[in-house]
Amino acid sequence: MIDDTLLSALKQVKYPGFSRDIVSFGLVSGATIEGNRAVVALALSTADERIPRLLKQDVEQALSQLPGIEAADVHVSVTVPKTHGQAQKRDVQGPEQQRLPGVKKIIAVASGKGGVGKSTFAVNLACAFDKLLSEQGRPRQVGLMDCDIYGPSVPLMMGISARPEVRDNMLTPLENFGIRVMSMGFLLDDTTPVVWRGPMIMKTIQQFAANVDWGELDILVVDLPPGTGDAQLSLVQTLPLDGAVIVTTPQSVAVNVTRRGAMMFGKVNVPLLGLAENMSYLENPDGTKNFVFGQGGGASAARDLETELLGQVPLDPAIGQGSDRGIPSVIGHPDSAAGQAFQTMAKNLLQKLGL
Repeated sequence: MIDDTLLSALKQVKYPGFSRDIVSFGLVSGATIEGNRAVVALALSTADERIPRLLKQDVEQALSQLPGIEAADVHVSVTVPKTHGQAQKRDVQGPEQQRLPGVKKIIAVASGKGGVGKSTFAVNLACAFDKLLSEQGRPRQVGLMDCDIYGPSVPLMMGISARPEVRDNMLTPLENFGIRVMSMGFLLDDTTPVVWRGPMIMKTIQQFAANVDWGELDILVVDLPPGTGDAQLSLVQTLPLDGAVIVTTPQSVAVNVTRRGAMMFGKVNVPLLGLAENMSYLENPDGTKNFVFGQGGGASAARDLETELLGQVPLDPAIGQGSDRGIPSVIGHPDSAAGQAFQTMAKNLLQKLGL
């Protein structure tokens, strides 16, 4: 039973690290008034020992402001996610112990610097995976995890603006074009800046892995923020990646940073599946190519990193327009040069992954 007065007060309590309240997350399992006491029950799933303590304090503070309430009994029931237990076994028994239940392969899409179109690439690659797997007669089983905490652009590109539901203390990914998607953008207000230090970023990524019900997936594509900081290290420590795809543009300033960023994966034993060159050229009306940002940078970086140049995506205004409208190029223009480039790279990667 839940009292409406208490429920209104509890809507003011935010889940630590999020702008969303505990009521909308579905964490309140009971809230009653007994005389001058408020009795509240919370049920949550987390591996972070600080969360229950912080929530209990915040709830008690919120209830103390209510007229007629002199005391509050707050009971917090905690379920530790199975993947957390598996994560602890990883150090002893190897990375396979931490694999997400039902997820066959996990790959990261990364870049050394921002502005190279990495998120656009990740979105279109996921859609290309889904298209190819569907053509093989498989159920649509592709996921997209947006770990770009500071600039989550995947919701816009995928045309999703809803809020994820909480079922059995697990977030349910939202879906469009057959892709299951989870992003920090779903959990924040449009005007809320993310001003977080490293530990909060690490916890968020861990919760995206442990507290999201991904279901059965052939492949999970993880869109990393640019660079080699806390988010990247947290991911490789939390999930057993089957490989990483590096995105760059042709000009030297991007390629030089890309080389350094890609070397991180080698240091943490994540194989490089290949390098993709984005915005490679602008195709003129007569079919000739205008290399706006230079030529050969991607091939040079791939050689230095001893990996494969997966392909080159042209600089096509339709890609940006489709992203703004929430329709990825692979969906809206599958026969375009860009659409074909994404599908060719996806086919190559599926073969590398054995899918």
